[in-house]
Amino acid sequence: NPYAGLVSRLRAAWLSGKTRPMAYRVAQLEALGRFLDEKKQDILDALASDMRKPPFEVEISEISICRSELNHALNNLGTWMKDEHVEKNWATQLDSAFICKDPYGVVLIIGPWNYPINLLLVPLIGAIAAGNCVVMKPSEISKDVEKLVAETLPSYLDEDCFAVVTAGVEETTKLLENKFDYIFFTGIPSVGRIIMTAAAKHLTPVTLELGGKNPCYVSDSCEVQNVARRVAWGRFFNAGQTCVAPDYILCSVEMQEKLLPALREAITEFYGPNPQESPDFARIVGDKQFQRVQALLSSGHAAIGGQTDEKERYIAPTVLVDVQPEDPIMQEEIFGPILPILTVANVDEAIAFINARERPLALYAFSSCKKVLRQVLEQTSSGGFCANDTVMHMTLTSLPFGGIGHSGLGCYHGRFTFEAFSHQRSALLRGTGREALNTLRYPPYAPSRLPLLRAATETRRAAACVLL
Repeated sequence: NPYAGLVSRLRAAWLSGKTRPMAYRVAQLEALGRFLDEKKQDILDALASDMRKPPFEVEISEISICRSELNHALNNLGTWMKDEHVEKNWATQLDSAFICKDPYGVVLIIGPWNYPINLLLVPLIGAIAAGNCVVMKPSEISKDVEKLVAETLPSYLDEDCFAVVTAGVEETTKLLENKFDYIFFTGIPSVGRIIMTAAAKHLTPVTLELGGKNPCYVSDSCEVQNVARRVAWGRFFNAGQTCVAPDYILCSVEMQEKLLPALREAITEFYGPNPQESPDFARIVGDKQFQRVQALLSSGHAAIGGQTDEKERYIAPTVLVDVQPEDPIMQEEIFGPILPILTVANVDEAIAFINARERPLALYAFSSCKKVLRQVLEQTSSGGFCANDTVMHMTLTSLPFGGIGHSGLGCYHGRFTFEAFSHQRSALLRGTGREALNTLRYPPYAPSRLPLLRAATETRRAAACVLL
C-alpha cells in the first residue's frame, strides 16, 4: 500500500505523545493562522482559477469562517481540554470521577471541491485542537486549490504529525485501506457509503457531511421582497454550489405570483441585467459538473434565466416553475444556480411533502407568523433549521452543523469539532483503602446486604415538586 509508510510515521509520532500538550496544539493552530494570512492572495487566485469565485465570497465563506473557527478554538482550548468532573453515587463519594478528552490518534480528513479551504481546514482545526495527527486529502476537482494546499500547507505544520495527500478515486481507495482512528468526510451520499464501508473494516468511527435537497417553505404571510433577496443570495452564492443552499421552494400559487417578480428584481440587483458579465457570480467547477446541472434545466420551464455557456461553464441564475415532484431536478441535489418552485395548498401540505422525502441537511421557512415557523420546526426533521433567512445558521460556532440520515452523520463547528475528534474517556480514580466498604459486594452473597448496596449505587427518581 503506497500510503502505509505515511500512516505508520504519523502513528509513531502520535504514540510518542508529541501532539498532546496544549502548547503544541496552540503552536500548530497559530501556524495555521499564518497560512491563512500569508497565503490569502494565493487562495483568492486559486479559487478564481477553479470556479471564478468572487474575492468577496472567498473572504466571507472560506477565509473568514476559518479564521473565526481558529480564534474560537484558541480562545477556548484550555477549557475544552479540562477533565469534566461528573456526579457520583454514594459508594464513590470519596473518589474522583471524570471524563478525559482523549485524541483519537491518526485521523483522515477528506475535503470537497465546493468550499475547498473552509471544509478542509475547519475540521483540521478541531482535529489539531483535540491532539490528533492528521492526513488531509483535498479534492482533486478543485485542482488549483489542491495544488496550493499540497505545496504550501505542509511547510506551516509539523511534518511528523500532519500530511497532505493528493489523490484521485483510485488512490483514495488505496488510502482508505489503511487503518485510521477517525475519518471525517464531506461529499455526496454515494461516496459517503463507500467511506463508511471502508471504515467498517477497521471499526473506525466517522463523521459524514453529505448534503441533500434542502426545502424552503414560503408562507403567504411574509415580506416578499426580503424573502426574494435572502433566498436568491443563499441559492446563487458560489453559483449554487453550496450544500446548505435552498434547493427548492414550496409555496402557494398566489405566493409564486408575488415571488417571481421579486426574485427577478433581486437577481438583477445582485448581478445586473446580464449576470454572465457580473464579477460577483461564480462558475461551475468543471465540465462534468456543468453538463449534469445543465441537463436539469429540462425540468419545468425557466421563468427567470435559463441561459448557459459551456465554454465558460456558465449557467445563469435560474428559477423554474411548473416543476413536478417526479422531474429529474427533484431527484438529486442540484448543486448549481437553479431554483425550482413547487406549489402547495398550505403549510400542512408543505410539511407532508418534506416528510415524504429524505431528511435534508438544512430546512428553511419564511413567515411573519411564529406559529407557522414553530409548526414547520416541530413537525419536520433536518440537520439544521433556519427561519426567515438562508445559510446564516452555519456561521455560528455555537451551533452544531451536520446532517441526519441521508444528509449525514455527526456534527462539527466550534466546540463540536473538538468533541468530534475527541474520545470521551471515562475515568474513576479510587483509593486503595476503605476496603470494609467494599465487602457488601463480595461473595459469599447475602440477601441482607442488597438494600444497602442498592442505596449506595442506584440513582433514585427525584421527588416531584408541586407548587400550590
